[in-house]
Amino acid sequence: MAFLNINATLPEKGRDLRLDLFRGIANWAIFLDHIPDNVVNWITTRNYGFSDAADLFVFISGYTASFVYARMMLERGFVVGATRLTKRVWQLYVAHIILFVIYIASISYLALRFGDSEMINEFNVAGLVDNATETLRQGLFLRFKPLNLDVLPLYIVLMGLFPPVLWFMLRKPDLTMAVSIILWLTARHFGLNLNAYPAGQWYFNPYCWQVLFVFGAWCAMGGARRSMTLINSPITLWFCIAYLLFALVMTMAGRFPTFGGMFPEWLFSAFNPNDKTNLAPYRFIHFVVIVIMVIRFVPKEWPGLEWKIFDPVIVCGQQSLAVFCVGVFLSFVGHFELSMSSGSLFAQLFVSIAGIAIMTTVAYYISWSKRQDKPLKPPPAKPAAPPAATKAAEKAA
Repeated sequence: MAFLNINATLPEKGRDLRLDLFRGIANWAIFLDHIPDNVVNWITTRNYGFSDAADLFVFISGYTASFVYARMMLERGFVVGATRLTKRVWQLYVAHIILFVIYIASISYLALRFGDSEMINEFNVAGLVDNATETLRQGLFLRFKPLNLDVLPLYIVLMGLFPPVLWFMLRKPDLTMAVSIILWLTARHFGLNLNAYPAGQWYFNPYCWQVLFVFGAWCAMGGARRSMTLINSPITLWFCIAYLLFALVMTMAGRFPTFGGMFPEWLFSAFNPNDKTNLAPYRFIHFVVIVIMVIRFVPKEWPGLEWKIFDPVIVCGQQSLAVFCVGVFLSFVGHFELSMSSGSLFAQLFVSIAGIAIMTTVAYYISWSKRQDKPLKPPPAKPAAPPAATKAAEKAA
């Protein structure tokens, strides 16, 4: 059957340092963005356009999932590929539960220790006071999520449903991408989302955010290569530049009310507030534009990826799960530290730099630890001397 033919183009073997670099940047940015009233988070992309580190994290997750498991699914069958994906989902789930327990325990302890009842409401853990058993049970089902613990459950759901998507992506990549876009737009139109506990819905709507995950897989499965003519077009370049500037202006209009008042209400309200929950089309287009610019100007073979200055962020990208979990917890610690102190500029700089330093240290330690688990390579054997040389040596002796 023609449908069973493989029509996707598998990515080349070998690590793509661009993925590690941008995933490390996403982890650092998520940490900084989760600390409110912090001047340092003005360096992150969310302040200069419609998309932010969460979009980048989800996209790269879809790209790497295809990069790692597509070849395995082809060479060893769907069942083996699906079970390896399921194993990864289990690792993500365990990491989320550990982070969940440590997170809520820390919040509860500090709220009681300092008599700050408002902290429980701020971090959305009030249910633990009223109905602890049911709240914890809902947490196991990913329905109850304290503040800032939304990305990992989204990742778990997308990875858990990815095996059949990857199977179709290998055979009909463009059709799979089209179906993903239709699902995203349908969910936006009809308001489809998963329910949260004790009320409301998921902050990251999986029906909508799956389009970024699938888009990452589509790019990995040859979509980007098939689009190189469009990507390298001068018209595309000028459109991308114009759209990035427009996104910058509209984002700044939302940040500064005086500046925003200079625009017509219909224009301002179309982009402010930024619809993150349901992944607004202007947000998705903004991220696609960024991907196009990266593909065009940062090729896989770019020598700059080997620069030592990028090593810390690349290592953080290579150990993404652990660094992400540490970053989420440290963002709470940083928030608490600033709220309990003067919140001065020095305190904001200290909290931000110290947090990134800890995340980087964790990443380097895990990388070192993994290298120690690998068996040492035996030293190369000395080549045997040729017979003539051996006889000459014996005569000389």
